[in-house]
Amino acid sequence: MIVHGLFSRVILMISAVALATIATGCSGSKVATKSAPELARYRIHSIALIPFTSIATPQASDQDALFLPTPDSIRRSDISMGVPPGGQPLPKKTMVVPGHAAETVTELFWGRLRDRKGLLVLPPSDAVRVSSADGELVKMGMEKAAAAVAKRLKADAALFGLVSVYQERVGSRLGANPSATVGFEAKVVAADGQVLWVGGYYERQRPMNEDLMGFLQRWAFVTAAELAEYGVDEVFKDFPFGVGEGK
Repeated sequence: MIVHGLFSRVILMISAVALATIATGCSGSKVATKSAPELARYRIHSIALIPFTSIATPQASDQDALFLPTPDSIRRSDISMGVPPGGQPLPKKTMVVPGHAAETVTELFWGRLRDRKGLLVLPPSDAVRVSSADGELVKMGMEKAAAAVAKRLKADAALFGLVSVYQERVGSRLGANPSATVGFEAKVVAADGQVLWVGGYYERQRPMNEDLMGFLQRWAFVTAAELAEYGVDEVFKDFPFGVGEGK
């Protein structure tokens, strides 16, 4: 009985170690954030939220080298990210980002920003109003336009973003092929034009044998909206402005 009990404990320990190894090796990071070195010099107490946009053209399978296939005006930033977190490739098929994706992600960011203590957040409608009143903003690059919107709304900074991938699952919570895929990037630009922070998320939900930890978090194949909500929550864990709940 003693030998049997000891053997059982050894088996349990080996299983636990193997499980931890599999979880670490397969999950990978789906989120990447980075703050500019100049961030400490800024005091950001108000942010204007600019509605997210989405890529209108279909995304081809040869985009694998990019984390988020953003326009040149965004990719030129020194703190823009260009590698998928955890080395996750973009799906091997052409996809079109649906029109509602940008609105969905904008609403998620709006909700999280309003929950930040010590941060005044101006609604997307204010940014739309300012942009509509000045046609010159459309001709600017994304970062310059965001800085101009912040300045005209007397905000310390502006947050804007791009949804590059938003594919709905085909199937149910029990099984999907393809599964949901979501990718977006967000940036905070100060009123003087300095990019202060960038956060990105990309995930193609994978089955348990490929991403054990990710699957155990949900125990189902989720929708694109649920995946987007998870991504926004994860990105905000490293958001340096205001104070989030539980901090």
